[in-house]
Amino acid sequence: MTSSERPVAIVTGASRGIGRAIASGLAATGMNLVVADCVEESAASEVKALIEAAGTGLLYVQTDIARADDRRRLVETVRDRWGRCDLLVNNAGVAPLVRLDLLEATEESFDRVLSINLKGPYFLTQAIANWMIEQRERHADRACRIVNIGSISAFTSSPGRGEYCVSKAGVAMMTALYADRLAEFGIGVFEIRPGIIATDMTAAVKDKYDRMIADGLTPIRRWGVPEDVAKAVAAIAKGHLDFSTGEVINVDGGFHLRRL
Repeated sequence: MTSSERPVAIVTGASRGIGRAIASGLAATGMNLVVADCVEESAASEVKALIEAAGTGLLYVQTDIARADDRRRLVETVRDRWGRCDLLVNNAGVAPLVRLDLLEATEESFDRVLSINLKGPYFLTQAIANWMIEQRERHADRACRIVNIGSISAFTSSPGRGEYCVSKAGVAMMTALYADRLAEFGIGVFEIRPGIIATDMTAAVKDKYDRMIADGLTPIRRWGVPEDVAKAVAAIAKGHLDFSTGEVINVDGGFHLRRL
């Protein structure tokens, strides 16, 4: 298979952490990768090296997912380069810059978190979904899928970062809405819902979660790693869940079981 014949995946926020693992894992399945991230390309050297080592195509597009112009440019750039998008992974996300109690949180923080975690993915999905519908009309045998990276914060109260919880609850409903709307076109939409994953974002609370996991917070008593999430995304990309849509796949060590 030549590079131009390979399926194409767009992964947002792919320069580090969960996004980097997802991009690397998808490259290992033989997909060309579009790495969309807000950082300079030079800061994405690690993920670029992993993708290039897999021998698949790579396109880096510096993208602020919260900006409509950047989202539009991302889609146009991928169209010009490969003319297709088989998988969109909405992974880009941020936590509040400062954790503040719900009674003290600011509108500025709320707007920042919601614009990146929810508004950006919502409208990028709209653009990609319309493009996927066009592709399916011309290539009925081409499989198109969308994956949203959510969080256990969609249903777990954290009053010290309420804006983050609200954004991830929104991602859950966004998944259901797009799954419903796109099913008639054969486009599956899924949410991967990570739990406590060892990334830069969770490094600041490592000691706290070490204790909680040791005390039985999760039935599987270990931290998750980005590769745990990447494996779930790869399963979707390979078509293993093609008679499902709107599904939430928990990658959380069993946290969602709510044990007594």
